[in-house]
Amino acid sequence: MTGSMPAPTSPTTYLRSLRPWDAALIVVGGIIGGGIFLNPGIAAQRTESGLALLLLWAGAGVLTLIGALCYAELGARRPHAGGTYVYLREAFGPLAGFLFGWTMLLVIYSGSSAAVATIFASYAAAAFGLPPAMALPLTVGALVFVGGINLFGIRLGAQIQNLFALLKLLAVAVLVVCGLFLAGAGHGQVLAVDPARSGVGFIGAALPVLFAYSGFTYLNNLAGEVRDPQRTLPRALTLGMLLVIVAYVLVNVAYLAVLGHDGLAASHAPAADVMQQVFGPLGARLIALGVAISTLGFCNITLVAGARVLQVMGEDGLFFRAVARLHPRYRTPNIALLLLSGWAIVLALSGSYGQLLDYATFGDWLACAIGVATLFWYRRRDGATASFQVPGYPWLPLLFVGTVAWVVVMTMRDNPRNAGIGALIMAAGVPVYAVWRRLFSRAHP
Repeated sequence: MTGSMPAPTSPTTYLRSLRPWDAALIVVGGIIGGGIFLNPGIAAQRTESGLALLLLWAGAGVLTLIGALCYAELGARRPHAGGTYVYLREAFGPLAGFLFGWTMLLVIYSGSSAAVATIFASYAAAAFGLPPAMALPLTVGALVFVGGINLFGIRLGAQIQNLFALLKLLAVAVLVVCGLFLAGAGHGQVLAVDPARSGVGFIGAALPVLFAYSGFTYLNNLAGEVRDPQRTLPRALTLGMLLVIVAYVLVNVAYLAVLGHDGLAASHAPAADVMQQVFGPLGARLIALGVAISTLGFCNITLVAGARVLQVMGEDGLFFRAVARLHPRYRTPNIALLLLSGWAIVLALSGSYGQLLDYATFGDWLACAIGVATLFWYRRRDGATASFQVPGYPWLPLLFVGTVAWVVVMTMRDNPRNAGIGALIMAAGVPVYAVWRRLFSRAHP
């Protein structure tokens, strides 16, 4: 009997195990972090009435929903891991994809994880009465925890993420009930004009609100692990965004009902102020625990989504090839996950993550706008052939791209230093790309 050659083994691929409910909760978890508990006070300082504030939160939600619908079509066209990176690489070439990945690794995903893990640490310490010296160990411990649980498969990670998302929605519900039906039951000034805020600019209020809505693109990074992605991605993005919009508007109504517009503008921690009025110090501790859970869930999905981008970059030869490997049993990009988690920990230990995040915050929404712009390229090349098509094309995508571009331009005008440094961080990727392609990368297909 002659020996036979062993059959070639197929490469390890992602396991499509995320159900529609898992995907919708990933959208919720990727958006709701600490912003809704902190940023409404900043937005109130820059609006002139409760009505203007609520319209701003609702309008930003509608704008984000438009972006999510555009990403739903992009995900239906390319139901694979990588999200925005893949769209930019295909539409505008490998340099555009590399610059997104470069900024994502250096600042956006890693810096967001480090910054929000620090928020988690401060609120966890407040909830459990821990000394300030515990803040840094809690920050590092949070990043190690959320990175570690996702080494053992997307199913386990999704179960933990579902728990985080449901708990943060519970915290939002408690806040709304307390604000509307307990502490704010007798307040009738929800929509009132605040004379002290007349003539304030709109753009300054838009930035903290848009920041609170960022993260809706993370699900597309995980598209390679979603069941029936052509149907699931549009439904999950739409459902998740609607849940977030309703939650954000109701929370702001609760804040206004309890604190009024002037009180909200003066508050540095509106959620804690509302709960303090209802339950006293115990209420402040309860909402601190809710914020801690919310931020931990955000860190979880940020690291998971970012690791998929690095893994696909490795496959394309635009990053170290070892990062492209998936664990043969758990089907997870463990090397990419460890790398991104490790860099986030370095940023947290260095204390520089806050500045880096400020420099490139506008870059996150800029990347979203450019990602939506790739839809025009796909439509021109492939036609209206996707299983899901964004309604109102081309006007809704144009509205999203134009609005975000305007916000970015106004941000650069009002804060040229941070925007300029952010632009330099991204531009620094160009020579890095040239060196990489010359020394390390295989030719791009």
